[in-house]
Amino acid sequence: MSGSVRPADDRALVRALEVARSALATGDVPIGAVVFAADGTELAAACNEREASGDPTAHAEVLALRAAARVVGEWRLTGTTLAVTVEPCTMCAGAIGLARVDRVVFGAWEPKTGAAGSLWDVLRDRRSAHRPEVVAGVRADEAAALVAGFFAGHRR
Repeated sequence: MSGSVRPADDRALVRALEVARSALATGDVPIGAVVFAADGTELAAACNEREASGDPTAHAEVLALRAAARVVGEWRLTGTTLAVTVEPCTMCAGAIGLARVDRVVFGAWEPKTGAAGSLWDVLRDRRSAHRPEVVAGVRADEAAALVAGFFAGHRR
């Protein structure tokens, strides 16, 4: 189901979790995404900002991809790795494919909306022009606990 875990993947998820926690200040779901260059340099990081911006497309992955494209100077993010705390949704999976990201490393599975192997597998669909390597379950328990804690606090 998943690609091979690299030593840098754990560090990438630690960073994504750090970024995700910053979403709590605005009442956004704590999901974080970080784009890394092939050499491991961090290009961009973002957390969910739907509540903060009033933008339904302000998912962490989309915002991080936009910022990374500005840094690189073009929309093609070939050679990059996107680390995200929760399995991308269909919108984010589409953006990842369109950006030509080479690897996606994520933490927690999202069985309700996930598009990287749980509900759908948009990222690795054989009909897609670009199919990144997908590495799932890195720091999954920590990522799931962060989101679960957020929703538990909102349901009280």
